[in-house]
Amino acid sequence: MNTKYVGDITYLPLDGGKFCCLATVINLASRRLTGWAIAGHMRTELVTDALAAAQRTRGSLTGAIMHTDHGRNTRAEFAEACRSAG
Repeated sequence: MNTKYVGDITYLPLDGGKFCCLATVINLASRRLTGWAIAGHMRTELVTDALAAAQRTRGSLTGAIMHTDHGRNTRAEFAEACRSAG
């Protein structure tokens, strides 16, 4: 049940034509949001922060599969964060 997760980033519009970014990690079995992070940028730490939040929520992600769309934020740092999470 807690073995497959998906992640994505979406833009949230703000007043004055500005935006912030929301990164999410969703459990595919329950379809529940298990981790998220919000920032004014799309740097790698946005997605690694969302992954860390999911790990805190679940207690462990050992053995889980994480799927993303491999956007420009999927860098070596994110791959390493996934490995570190198990």
